[in-house]
Amino acid sequence: MLLEILTKMNIYIVTGAGQGIGHQIAKQLMKEGHLVVVNDINAGLLHGAHTLAGDVSSPLFIKELVAYATALPGTLAGCVCNAGITTFGSFWDYSPESMKSLLDLNIQGTFFLIQEVAKAIRSSGNPGSIVLTSSVTGHQAHPDLAAYGMTKAALNQLVQNLVTDLSPVQIRINAVSPGATMTERTEKDANYLKEWSRLTPLGKPADVEDIAEAVCFFLSDKAKHITGQTLIVDGGWTSISPPPVS
Repeated sequence: MLLEILTKMNIYIVTGAGQGIGHQIAKQLMKEGHLVVVNDINAGLLHGAHTLAGDVSSPLFIKELVAYATALPGTLAGCVCNAGITTFGSFWDYSPESMKSLLDLNIQGTFFLIQEVAKAIRSSGNPGSIVLTSSVTGHQAHPDLAAYGMTKAALNQLVQNLVTDLSPVQIRINAVSPGATMTERTEKDANYLKEWSRLTPLGKPADVEDIAEAVCFFLSDKAKHITGQTLIVDGGWTSISPPPVS
């Protein structure tokens, strides 16, 4: 009976899920009864029954990750491409080394993870759903984030382009663009909550739960006719886009 239940479970891969938004997405999916493969580059941050540490900027590791997921009892139903890095820097002195690391993970890693997951879902003959974590900086200019914002804008366009390739095999693809969000990283900035509460029209930055709920909506059957879209979750910030005090 247990094996029968397990073989009917949806499996989702969530990358960059050791902490912050990715961790909350994985928790929410497990709470909803799904089997989640939790990935992070830092093995020390991983918790759960099915974890695999590794760098998803590597095409070889991506294949290993998807093979691990498809070997589990259940049906691979999709993934959340959440792993990414943020690099700050002035356009005038931004380095080639920073650009390479940014492109390797945010663009190449995301592209080839989608490709590998989509191939596995297509082979199964089942429908699926893929969600990318983008950013408001892919929609609006932000100080010292030209390179990072460029990668996130590229992901938004990728979501639209892949509708052509993925829709015929019943795979939906969407993105969520978080604005200011309270995470372990941002909480280290003593002024973050106060500053972004002042800048956000709704009066406070998002919690990780706000972003996770949007992602899980896109993965669910409640969004079964939605694909190629990017949802901004930012408390209204992009409507007026005030920059933080430097």
